[in-house]
Amino acid sequence: MIDDGGAGMKELNDAFWRAVAYCLHPRVIGLSFLPLLIGLGLAIGLGWLYWESAVAAVRGTLESWAMVDAALKWVEAMAGPGFRSVLAPMIVVALAVPAVVVLSVLLVALLMVPAIVDLVAARRFPGLERLRGAGIVASVAWSLLCTVLALLALVVTLPLWFIPPLVLVLPPLIWGWLTYRVMIYDVLAEHATREERTEIIRRHGLWLLAIGVLTGYLGAAPGMVWAVGAMAIVFAPLLVPLAIWIYTFVFVFSALWFAHFCLAALAALRAESSPWVTALALPDDTSHENRPPV
Repeated sequence: MIDDGGAGMKELNDAFWRAVAYCLHPRVIGLSFLPLLIGLGLAIGLGWLYWESAVAAVRGTLESWAMVDAALKWVEAMAGPGFRSVLAPMIVVALAVPAVVVLSVLLVALLMVPAIVDLVAARRFPGLERLRGAGIVASVAWSLLCTVLALLALVVTLPLWFIPPLVLVLPPLIWGWLTYRVMIYDVLAEHATREERTEIIRRHGLWLLAIGVLTGYLGAAPGMVWAVGAMAIVFAPLLVPLAIWIYTFVFVFSALWFAHFCLAALAALRAESSPWVTALALPDDTSHENRPPV
C-alpha cells in the first residue's frame, strides 16, 4: 500500500466533509430507514420465536459451570438477589449486538450503497464512465465472505476482550476491516474494473483502511445505548430500533465517505492515463457541489 502523505490526508478530509453534508440530503435520510424496517422486522420475529429459549439456554449454561455459579453467588451477595435474573438477558442482548452490526453492513451494502454511489456520481462525477467491473452476485459473495472472516476473527479474539485496553482496539479494528473490504468493493463495482480497483487499493489502501477503522469506532458508539444496565432489558423494545437505526446511519455515512474518496481516486487515476478526459471525469467543484446537498 502506498502512503501518499499529506495529499492522502487532504483527500480523506475532503471526502469526510462531503459525506457529512450528504447526510443531510433527504434521499439519504429516507434510505437510512429502509434497513431499519427490515432489521426491525427480523429482530421482532426472532425475539418472538427465540428470546425465552435463548435466555433459558444462557442461564442454564451459566449455572452448569461451577466456577461461574460460585462467582454469581458472590456477586449476588454484593449487588443483590436480582442480579442473576437480569444477567442472562443482558448476555443475550450483548451477543445480539454484533449480529445487528453485521446485518447493518450487509443491508447497507446490498440495498443502499448502489443508490448512494449513484447520488454521488450524478452530483460530482457525471462524466465518469461506468465499466461495471463486478456484478451483484460477485458483490453479495464478497460481502458474505468478508462477513464470515470478520465473525471468525471476533470468535478467535473474544478472550482478549477481557483485557481492558484490547477491548477498545480489537472490535473497532475488526469492524473497520469488514467495512473497508465490503465498501470499497461495492462502491467501485459499477464504475471501476478489477484492475482499477486493485490499483486504488494499492495507492490508497492505508487511507481506506483508516476510513474503515474510524467508522468502526463510530459503529461502537451505539453500544452506549445499552449502558443503562438492567434497565436496557425493560426498554429493549425502544432501544433495539434506536440502536439498529444508529448503526445503519453510521454505515450510511461510511458508504458516503468511501464513495466520495474512491470515485475521486478513480477519476484521478483515469485522468493520469487519459488526460483528455480530465474535464469529464474529475469533479466539478465550481458547481452546486460547493453547496450542501438539498
